[in-house]
Amino acid sequence: MLLYQPEKGYRVNSDSIFLLDFIRRFRPKGKLLDVGAGVGVLSLVLARDFPVNVTLSEKRREALAYARHNFAINALPVEAVEGDFLEAPFEEGYDFVVSNPPFYDPRVTQSEDPGLNAARYAQHLPLEAFVARVRRLLKPRGRFVLCYDARQSDRLLRTLAAEKFQAEELRYVHPKIDREAKIVMVAARLHSRSLCRVLPPLIVFDEENRYRPEAQEAFRRAGTHLVTAPNVPDTSAVQTNEE
Repeated sequence: MLLYQPEKGYRVNSDSIFLLDFIRRFRPKGKLLDVGAGVGVLSLVLARDFPVNVTLSEKRREALAYARHNFAINALPVEAVEGDFLEAPFEEGYDFVVSNPPFYDPRVTQSEDPGLNAARYAQHLPLEAFVARVRRLLKPRGRFVLCYDARQSDRLLRTLAAEKFQAEELRYVHPKIDREAKIVMVAARLHSRSLCRVLPPLIVFDEENRYRPEAQEAFRRAGTHLVTAPNVPDTSAVQTNEE
């Protein structure tokens, strides 16, 4: 599966690939909203592998153009909404909302690249407002799956609970077995009474800085061939049967 991305700015990283593999556990179907979709990697692969009707939410016009292109060349239908997720118009009644949102603390030194800045730092999508908007858009038993800064796990769980979400599954991602977790992946459901399952951690690299088998398998299942391009290519000039 071909996936185009820009030469500069925020691009596909391993966080999205591991989150994608985590989302697979829930075999999504129905209406799916991808918040902060970037070039569309999460929802593109999910649309390939599961019966979902995808809507993209993305405030960066260039990123959304790449995402639309990626769906077109892979012959997958998509709806796209450009603009701030907190203000843009959406239909209600989504079965799934998925997101790899900006979560870095805005008090740290920030990138001056506008695209990187919008994709990384939490002031562009404040957590409390983000979760509250998701709650309004989901079906009553809808599921919200996202990744976030592991160091802010307590804040994330409190915010979810305040909006009547129960975190049903958590999984932490560690670069190495002796390193602190960098991200936490959370699957939450509205009005759930399930206890929270904390899954075994995902350890990315071994002692020799090679991807461990589970990480390798996540990339294999994603099955994306990343192509860097300075501009969005002409869809009519690209083969659409690449796998």
